Amino acid sequence: MEYKKIDHQDMEFIRNLINDPERILFGENINEEYSHDELSDTESYPDVVVKVISTEEVSSIMKYAYENNIPVTPRGSGTGLVGASVAMEHGIMIDTSLMNHVLELDEDNLTITVEPGVLLMELAAYVQDRDLFYPPDPGEKSATIGGNISTNAGGMRAVKYGVTRDYVRGLEVVLPNGTVVEFGGKVVKNSTGYAMKDLMVGSEGTLGIITKAILKLLPLPKKAISLLIPFPSLEQAIRTVPLIIKSKSIPTAIEFMQREVIMDAEKYLGKKFPDNSSDAYLLLKFDGNSTEEIERAYDSVAKICMEQGALDIFISDTTEREESIWKARGAFLEAIKGSTTYMDEVDVVVPRSSVNEMVEYIHSLHEKVNIRIKSFGHAGDGNLHAYVLKDDLSDEEWEKLMNEAMDLIYAKARELNGQVSGEHGIGYAKKSYLLQSMDPATVEIMRGIKAAFDPKNILNPHKVCQM
Repeated sequence: MEYKKIDHQDMEFIRNLINDPERILFGENINEEYSHDELSDTESYPDVVVKVISTEEVSSIMKYAYENNIPVTPRGSGTGLVGASVAMEHGIMIDTSLMNHVLELDEDNLTITVEPGVLLMELAAYVQDRDLFYPPDPGEKSATIGGNISTNAGGMRAVKYGVTRDYVRGLEVVLPNGTVVEFGGKVVKNSTGYAMKDLMVGSEGTLGIITKAILKLLPLPKKAISLLIPFPSLEQAIRTVPLIIKSKSIPTAIEFMQREVIMDAEKYLGKKFPDNSSDAYLLLKFDGNSTEEIERAYDSVAKICMEQGALDIFISDTTEREESIWKARGAFLEAIKGSTTYMDEVDVVVPRSSVNEMVEYIHSLHEKVNIRIKSFGHAGDGNLHAYVLKDDLSDEEWEKLMNEAMDLIYAKARELNGQVSGEHGIGYAKKSYLLQSMDPATVEIMRGIKAAFDPKNILNPHKVCQM
């Protein structure tokens, strides 16, 4: 499709609308970070970046862009991993990071209304200070809520509490033609027509731009305890997970990790992990309203682990210990990135009963493909993160071996009735794998939905299922 190239007239419109030169970045003033996201090597500069502060500004820009056939890319913190916030057709980038205000805390309805640029860590701290709890817990705490909603981010607490979608009650959205609409609201139940709000969650900025979100909250659990459980081998650790899931005790999180990733995290953080002597670990978290309640929950799980060959049970029951363990877990991605010259990631999800088979398969690929692969993940919900490392490979070798490893991983996930992405999305980088794995009829329905929202295809083109 032919898009209009930004010219003097377009810049005049933007300057007159924004009326603050510091919120408009053009040409050489566009920081290099705006050309890519946190991981993917997808790189393309926008012609102009506009730091918006209101729904009205977003609406006016979209109306103008729609009438003039100018491509627009929405962006939050840029912490994505699949190129979803990269301006593939240049044009206008709408940066929502200054729309970062809490608009309302409704304790009667247990909801909070926020702008899209509020950071996850800011939201979590804000509600926790008021004895409330926003359960979604993606690893990147500096991501924006708008970005979390756009990718339906998951995180470590999904085992017990679910993912971002489960906590979105309502959205204010600017459509590609500039129209402002509201989907959902504060109601708990809603069978009023199509689930438009749910369609927006996970749409990666291709259907509309989120300018306001009403989020569900819970009462804050009063106590949390974690168990760090070393195993002699990865296989023994992973094969224990289905038994934990089948038990009546539901942990808040079930994570698996290998010694080599822990060592990377220790080096990255400059701090020792509580234990690094075993080949593999399960990290379990339990929360509740009393120590006694939590102890009853984890006691049976601890017994299952010991029966399956666990070497020990380290109980983390102080804030200091909790922070040391989970801070290390939160640093895994950056630590792995720092251990190599470049890497690409796989974010597959499989049925929970197939986690052990998928993890063991990924672990075996190192020898089969002759490339380093490190993995960790949310064993309790089947979402596994595997990172293929370039190290000192030439660009040609890297492309060949990385693609071979990824093809095998995604093929195995399909064989196990899994999906391409559990929480990072498709963006630009993983589009080919989505098209390979999905029924063509389903892809056509997705493209039809995109066309209904955005007939001119100006909003975040070339992402998810768009060619």
